[in-house]
Amino acid sequence: MPMQPPSPNEVAALHRLLDERLQHLSPQFRAPNQVLGRRSTIGCVALEVTQRCNLDCTLCYLSDYSEAVPDPPLDELKRKADRIKELFGAQTNVQITGGDPTLRRRDELVEIVRYVASIGLVPALFTNGIKATRDLLTELRDVGLVDVAFHVDVTQERKGYTSELQLNEVREEYLDRARGLGLATIFNTTVCDDNLHEIPDLVRFFVKHAGDAGLGMASFQLQADTGRGVLHQRPEAITRRRMQKIVDDACGTALSWDAVLIGHPECHNIAYVVTVGGREVIDVFGGSGRAVLERFLADFGTVILDRRDVPGSALRLIRHVFGERPEWLRLGLPFLGRLGLDVARAMARTRSANVAKLSFFMQNFQDAAALDPERIHNCSFMVATRDGAVSMCEHNARRDDYIIPANLVRGVDIKPARPPIASVPRDAQHRPIKSPSSS
Repeated sequence: MPMQPPSPNEVAALHRLLDERLQHLSPQFRAPNQVLGRRSTIGCVALEVTQRCNLDCTLCYLSDYSEAVPDPPLDELKRKADRIKELFGAQTNVQITGGDPTLRRRDELVEIVRYVASIGLVPALFTNGIKATRDLLTELRDVGLVDVAFHVDVTQERKGYTSELQLNEVREEYLDRARGLGLATIFNTTVCDDNLHEIPDLVRFFVKHAGDAGLGMASFQLQADTGRGVLHQRPEAITRRRMQKIVDDACGTALSWDAVLIGHPECHNIAYVVTVGGREVIDVFGGSGRAVLERFLADFGTVILDRRDVPGSALRLIRHVFGERPEWLRLGLPFLGRLGLDVARAMARTRSANVAKLSFFMQNFQDAAALDPERIHNCSFMVATRDGAVSMCEHNARRDDYIIPANLVRGVDIKPARPPIASVPRDAQHRPIKSPSSS
């Protein structure tokens, strides 16, 4: 369902907000490859529709009070959505999240997604997938859902699964649910000691399935010491650069992780690739690609593109080239020619015409007790609160201040509570203790 294009007033507001965002950034991050202030005012904004969850992850950003916090009323969530548009403009990516958003009443969740889409924002559902049935995804798609992001990994301790390899069964089931719906599908993976050695195989799984059921992004979030989970300080082995090297090696080629800058370089990195035959990986912005990207951000930053309307978006680009930027015939064609030649060669080697786009995204969240003010200032991932939007890392560090209603006194009117699933006995290393009957 293509969105309604922004009105002239919304486009004018977006231009103003882009200029303000670029000036807000620290001077050293206003580089030519900076997306914020050129293509986007923000990476995304989380709209948390519940704090409740039906899992109890060993790494969890939620609060000990989360299960007891009442769900925000629909009117409050709509006001937050309105504020997101006011702060960041039309077409802002909004994560409908929680907790797990599927624990809201179905009619309420549908209304939230419908409203977010109706005011010109781009809604995505972020869920562990347990209750995200195909029927629900279809209904949400019909009211404007664009993306669905499934979070699946070993930190969730799903019954019967002890490795990422085994969890591929769950990922394939989720792909089946989304297949043919026209949604863009994302998989989120938390990286910790327990699955670091499995990341190469997981990368190859995503490469194999790129394009299947709309799979276009694999997002890895590195362990951070925040929230109610039993795991805390990140092991020294888990670093942003090491994770990038692991992904590179699994892909069989070095990826251009620094080609695109989104806010602060220590927070998020993204690499864009084309996959061929589910095996070969081609780095999109290698070589001269970064220079082309920088020029694109400068010349096409405000051209309205809609992933749900590829023909319309392509037509807008073509019109912009011939009407405003004819020099792009000289700049863009060599880049596209090089990429096309690489794809053709890979098709010949793999004897496959299966070509898909995929991006690898790295989220390097901060520990709650060690927030870097510069990273907070240049944040590209925010959370909608009653008072505006704050950095996700700052929100996680002081979550209770934001989620508990002002009329409730902690420890009196509202008390810590664990999810219903949180009855697993653990040893000194926080590992689940198996009962004799489960051996």
